[in-house]
Amino acid sequence: MTVRRFDEVVDSDVLVVGGGIAGMTVALGVAPHSVNLISKLQLGYGSSSRLAQGGVAAALGKEDSPDLHAQDTLAVGGGLCDPRVVDIITREGPRQIHKLVDLGARFDSDSSGEIHLGREAAHSRRRIVHANGDSTGAEIVTVLTDTIRERGRVGVMEDCFAADLAVANGRVVGVIAYGERGWILCRARATVLATGGIGSVFAFTTNPPEATGDGLAMAARAGVQLSDLEFVQFHPTALACKQSPMPLLTEALRGEGAVLIDESGHRFMLEEHPLAELAPRDIVSRAIWRQLQEGRKVLLDATDVVGSRFPDRFPTVFRLCTENGLDPRTEPIPVSPAAHYHIGGVVTDMRGRSSMPGLWACGETAATRVHGANRLASNSLLEALVFGSHVAEDVLLRVQSVEISPEESLVETDFQKPAENEELKNQVRAIMWDKVGLIRDETALSNALQELDDLKESFESFPGETNNILTVAELVTLAALRRKESRGVHFRSDYPESDRGWDRHLYHEPAPWVEHALA
Repeated sequence: MTVRRFDEVVDSDVLVVGGGIAGMTVALGVAPHSVNLISKLQLGYGSSSRLAQGGVAAALGKEDSPDLHAQDTLAVGGGLCDPRVVDIITREGPRQIHKLVDLGARFDSDSSGEIHLGREAAHSRRRIVHANGDSTGAEIVTVLTDTIRERGRVGVMEDCFAADLAVANGRVVGVIAYGERGWILCRARATVLATGGIGSVFAFTTNPPEATGDGLAMAARAGVQLSDLEFVQFHPTALACKQSPMPLLTEALRGEGAVLIDESGHRFMLEEHPLAELAPRDIVSRAIWRQLQEGRKVLLDATDVVGSRFPDRFPTVFRLCTENGLDPRTEPIPVSPAAHYHIGGVVTDMRGRSSMPGLWACGETAATRVHGANRLASNSLLEALVFGSHVAEDVLLRVQSVEISPEESLVETDFQKPAENEELKNQVRAIMWDKVGLIRDETALSNALQELDDLKESFESFPGETNNILTVAELVTLAALRRKESRGVHFRSDYPESDRGWDRHLYHEPAPWVEHALA
């Protein structure tokens, strides 16, 4: 095997991988230390953060409290939330909103000038903060991006692909990346993964195409501990159309009173759960899935509760509908579930530290245990903000005590340019949607695993999204096969009940699971 020097070596105190809300929060928090941020596309684009419509959950209302927010989070988490972590994000929620306002974020307000609070599924109070109705993620991303550009303290490496973690002497010392100048060794005293989710591992998703589980795959290859990989949340109401990613129809529509009906006008959620359309997401998603599997169309009807107010109240949804030839003011909108959020990821403690020295993680890439087995709506942006801040604080305390030898990781195996295989990607996505989707069973999962192994043998493994999609697909399938019960977003038709014996997190260690999982 030949080795060669990198085309470029870039050093910094802190390296952040990912340009969404979590990554940018860390980058801003650790300045004035030298910071480099790797962004797969232009900063502010290519992350799920920008697409987030629903909002940020924070206990700002007079009849609300962090304790009530915590209770709601724990109630939907299937017994796997860590109450200590839940307490952290629910108590810090209001402070994070005020910090964003101080940076210039413009959140929707009521007639008295107070921040307007909406309600979403499984929340007992109105506590969802929105911007421009349904453009909350875009507003926060814009504010953070502008702040990074204006302050000029963060070196942004745009259109750059992070291929693997650089590990020396059992410690993460940076990232091996590929950009327009070739292969780059990005060395750092502290490395933070904030690469987002895995939605593009599934055929139908609300995530951008760039959400290919890169951070998860990098961590797995380096032997970093992972957990809860089986818990993939599917959003109940994506716009049923040929567009990819599938446009999200914010949960705030149901919070305003929109109802789900079949093609005959029957409101089927009344028979599924006492909260009907405001039941936890997993229940609503599976109810819609069953309707679709039985050959019925499912529609979201907001004509009475929103109607003519659509262009002003939900401008993003209105635009997405009209682009697809629909008028939500006068007709119900066809919907389908779609892969939306990955609860599992890199195991972290309450400071964002991973199992390997030198590496932190936050945002959707991390498994903080705040969501348990089922994420409460609008807690994801909150988690990104809170743990982005916590990681920054912890890195500031530790970064100066770390010394990286100039000789460490100066050579690499002779990588090829990242190789992509779109046909293979689509084959993986189809397998995952059909066999590892909303409703799972042992036969389908075992078949999926075999098909993924066959695809792996046909693919020459080069760094890139194709390799990462294959890696993540196998990890998720193995975890789903291993958990022989139903809990939260993980539903096994052959084990349809929750089992107290599975009141625990499943960890993925560097050793393979295949033989154990199939035993």
